[in-house]
Parts: sequence; C-alpha cells; structure tokens
Amino acid sequence: MTRIHLFLLLCLLLSACVPVKPTPVTETRPDLEQYFQGHKGAFVLFDQKNNKYIRYNPERCTEQFLPASTFKILNALIGLETGIIPDENYVIKWDGKIWPITVWNQNHTLKSAIENSVVWYFLELARRVGPEKLKKYVEAADYGNKDISGQSDAFWLEGNLRISANQQVEFLKRFYANDLPFSERSLKIVKNLLVIDKSGTFTLSGKTGSVVRVSNYQGWFVGYLETQENVYFFATNMESTDPDGLANGATARQISLDILKNLKLLP
Repeated sequence: MTRIHLFLLLCLLLSACVPVKPTPVTETRPDLEQYFQGHKGAFVLFDQKNNKYIRYNPERCTEQFLPASTFKILNALIGLETGIIPDENYVIKWDGKIWPITVWNQNHTLKSAIENSVVWYFLELARRVGPEKLKKYVEAADYGNKDISGQSDAFWLEGNLRISANQQVEFLKRFYANDLPFSERSLKIVKNLLVIDKSGTFTLSGKTGSVVRVSNYQGWFVGYLETQENVYFFATNMESTDPDGLANGATARQISLDILKNLKLLP
C-alpha cells in the first residue's frame, strides 16, 4: 500500500469518527400571529436541548432588516476587544447635544448605555473604533449581510447592514457558546450587561432595537432564556407603516415575553 493510499485510508477513518449532528426539528406556529396585533412580524426560537426551532412566519424569518440597536451587542464586543473601552464602567462624556430621550442627555458608561440603549454612546464608540476594524470584526463574526457601507458611524441604523431573525438567533447561539472572535473576558462582560430579569428558575437576557424611517417603523427584541436545564434563543421582528402603530423595540419585547409565556417557558 502506497503512502497516498495510507493517507486516504487515515482520512476516511478519521471522518468516520466525527459524530454527525442531527438535523434540527422545525415547528411552525401560525397561531402566534395573535400577539403581533395586526403588524407584520416574525418570531423564531431555538430550543437547544431538544435541537428544535419554533417559527411564526418562517418566510419573514429569512428576510433581512436593519438591526438597529440589537447591533449594540456586537458593537460593545468590538469596543472591548479593541481596547477602545476597557470595561463596562468606561465613561464617554455627553457632548451637550439634546436628544429626545431625557436619560440620554448625560455622561454614560457602557453599562448604562446598554441599559438605556443610548444611541450617541455607540455612535461615538463606532467612530473611535474606525471603519477598518469594524468591518474586520463584523465579517469575522459573520453578522448578517456583513455590509457596513452607507453610513460610517451609523450603518446599523441608516446604512446597508441587514440581518434576519434566523441570523440573529444563530449569532446569539455562537455568542452564548463563546464561538465568536472575541476574548472570553469581552464576551462575559457583554453577557452580564444583557441580563434583563433573573429569578431562582430562569435568567432572561436580551436587547431591543427600533427603526424609525419615513413610512417604515420596525421593532426588534433578541435574546436568550436560560432555565435550570435548557437554553432558548429567540428573535422577534415587527413592522408597520403607521407611526402610531407601536412597531418598536418595546412592543417587540412585550410580544416576545407573551410568546415565551404561551410556550410555557416563562411563568
């Protein structure tokens, strides 16, 4: 037997030892439409223990939209990894520009900027990181369509970056598993910042996002729910052309909570 034959045989034996990951089960739930109050919307959840996806409006789950403030998860990771911000307590000073949300009009740390979704903090963070490093990490993280063109310091709000509900969930799965191109320290800091609710039986982590454009209003809520025996990753997207239709991050969050209760994952 030649060396080539031996090499091919070895490769075959090694490949046979690699476990084949089973194909996830998928369940479509059209009844979840009731929670979207007449808005266009999508919901996807991945049940890690049972390797199962649950989707409402699976076609829309594949459509890509501006990530809005859900991008702050990745933005914070990039800021920490590049050393632009050393930790969650790093203060960026408010420049005095008046914003429509009162709590934004003051100095903020990374922690308070995540909690209050402070747009200007992350705009300034993106400027300090710079487009070259932002592009590098967005591509390395395989985030959405990976296109940061269109608005150098606000591409997640006004530029060409797009992500689908399905992609949000896949990103969160990698984030949770420390399977992103960031240090364990950076990942741990951002994970702690995303915790919204915690009890003896569950921990809920997530981030809202709102898109306000002419005749188009969108809301996101993405995150994961840790229970004692499982982890559930989810993404909710909603859209309206009505400025009074409440298509925003706050509504998307409430829809998500209602669905998680419907699925008996939250009390």
